[in-house]
Amino acid sequence: MKEKLKNLVLKKLRKKFPGSILEQSEFRDELTLVIKKADIVPVCTFLKDDSELCFDFLSDLCAVDHLSRKPRFDVVYHLYSLKKNHRVRLKTKVEENEVVPSVISVWSGANWLEREVFDMFGIEFSGHPDLRRILLPDDWVGHPLRKDFPLTKEEVVFSHNRNHPPKII
Repeated sequence: MKEKLKNLVLKKLRKKFPGSILEQSEFRDELTLVIKKADIVPVCTFLKDDSELCFDFLSDLCAVDHLSRKPRFDVVYHLYSLKKNHRVRLKTKVEENEVVPSVISVWSGANWLEREVFDMFGIEFSGHPDLRRILLPDDWVGHPLRKDFPLTKEEVVFSHNRNHPPKII
C-alpha cells in the first residue's frame, strides 16, 4: 500500500473512530487493521462512503481459527476500491460462541460470505437475514474448518456419477 494512502486511512480512522484500531501491521505493502468487534460495521460504512478512500467492494470475508489463542477466531474483511485501485484488510477477533455484527447493510455481497463463515466455522452474524448452512447439508454436525474438527477416513460418495462409470475415450 502506498505510504500516502496508508497514512490517509490511519489518520481518518483514528480521527473518526478513536480507540477502534487495536493493532496495525503491514506486510508486502498491504495494510491490516484489527478493529474492535463492536465497531466493524461503522468502520466499514465509513471506509465505503468516504470519497477519498471509497472501499466500495468487499472482495472477501473469511475466518481463521487460532485454536490455542484467546480469542480463538479472526474474522477477516478484504476491502478493495474499484475507483481508486487500492486495498485494505480488516480483522476482528472473536471468541467461540460470540456473535459478530453483519456487514450486509454495507455490502449486500456479504450475505453469502457470512453464511460460508457460519457454515465452516460456526461464527454467527447478528442482523444477518438468512443465516443458515450454504455448503453442507442441514443435518451436518460440526464445522469442518475448525482446527478441532475430527478427521475421518469416510469415503465420499458422489451421487451424480454413482451409476455411470467413466467413459474411456
